Amino acid sequence: MSQNLNMATISIIIPTLNEAGNIKQVITNIQPRTNIEIIVVDGGSQDDTVALAESFGVKVISSSPSRALQMNAGAAIANGNILLFLHADTRLPVGFDEMIRSVLQQPGVVAGAFTLRIDGSGLPLRLVELGVKWRSHFLQMPYGDQAIFITKEFFIQIGYFPEIPIMEDFELIIRLKHIGKIAIISASVITSARRWMQKGVIKTTLINQIVIIAYLLGIAPEQIRTWYRQGKFWGF
Repeated sequence: MSQNLNMATISIIIPTLNEAGNIKQVITNIQPRTNIEIIVVDGGSQDDTVALAESFGVKVISSSPSRALQMNAGAAIANGNILLFLHADTRLPVGFDEMIRSVLQQPGVVAGAFTLRIDGSGLPLRLVELGVKWRSHFLQMPYGDQAIFITKEFFIQIGYFPEIPIMEDFELIIRLKHIGKIAIISASVITSARRWMQKGVIKTTLINQIVIIAYLLGIAPEQIRTWYRQGKFWGF
């Protein structure tokens, strides 16, 4: 990367849908930093998500309720040279901005993400974290809950997130790996354990693997999303 990013503005894009319980914490965790732009892209929340986000003076726009569409909408209006896609239930580590700017200037690096830490106790969650760490470092395959970041230049080059209803982060990383290295920062983002707690850690992990296999087998993302929502993953 020939461009000097030491003082580059980072546009943090947060897709939301009924995240009133999380949006305050995620924004206040970010706002002490400088050269940061926060864009909340709401997908039609029925709670106080939008009002709470607006109360902090950040940009708030509306979009159809699809994470890929929401993140692309945020990227389209972002002023920063660096884009960071952050889930509304995930908190960034202290000094995240300096880490990102430094990593993106390393030779061959086109994008990156953070190590994952899940906000919950128990051995099963620690094993999930270990699996994510292995996948991220050895396969260079971070997922969206690890706060993927990329320069706007490369994001435009690969054509934004694919506008599919599921696996958009997986497909984005696959495309990025064809043009350069995906860096994993050792500092951790802290994400909510809620999606693992809803169905249980083991069941959630198995479902996630089935989704990946189905996608790699060429099953339409729309069909996978339907199965996922209806809980029709072979008894799960």
